[in-house]
Amino acid sequence: MTTSSGRVAVVTGASSGIGAATARELAEAGFEVVVGARRVERLEELATEIGGTALPLDVTDQASVDAFVAQVPRCDVLVNNAGGAKGMAPISDAVEDDWRWMWETNVIGTLRMTKALLPALVASGDGHVLTVTSVAASAVYDNGGGYTSAKHAQGALHRTLRGELLGRPVRFTEIAPGAVETEFSEVRFGGDKDRAAKVYEGMTPLSGADVAEVIAFAVTRPSHVNLDFIEIKPRDQHSATRMHRHQ
Repeated sequence: MTTSSGRVAVVTGASSGIGAATARELAEAGFEVVVGARRVERLEELATEIGGTALPLDVTDQASVDAFVAQVPRCDVLVNNAGGAKGMAPISDAVEDDWRWMWETNVIGTLRMTKALLPALVASGDGHVLTVTSVAASAVYDNGGGYTSAKHAQGALHRTLRGELLGRPVRFTEIAPGAVETEFSEVRFGGDKDRAAKVYEGMTPLSGADVAEVIAFAVTRPSHVNLDFIEIKPRDQHSATRMHRHQ
């Protein structure tokens, strides 16, 4: 699991969207890319396309994380991309199982992967952890309490690591996207494609590739350069709740 550069990048949640696009960008940049997700068939197609390695991964399952990490003897870059949202219920009608899934996936999943791979990242001599949070990591909105609270916690976890590893050879970059047209909204709305499409109606959202290009840029800066926090939104988006929609 090495390349001419000898550098290995691990991307979680890589079966679609930002994760798949990031895997492509990092492969193009010369990394040997290890992709992980639950949808293994999609992963294998991606790995074949980019010359990478596909391994099953469920970040909500410690045994799955352990089995994945055991097959990754070297890690120079970790992209914590696995995550998502479920539902739009107000807190008064919160569905606890949805909240648990969001916290397990976004927060505990990031914790598990980072904790497991930190020794390899430090040992690489030039490690880099990129965590994909959201504009929801620094803002709140009605009916989004489960997701915004999880993303706030994920962001806090990542930013804490920046201080705890200060002086060690590991960089930390938080990527906070706004509206990106991926499967995100379909998952949030339980597979309702029509409802998901309305989220982006009348505007030009980001694509997974737009975010992936920014991730690749951060990773390929000189090793002494740390891009701590990058928020990326469409031109038509001002904040988590304010959009310009064309008539």
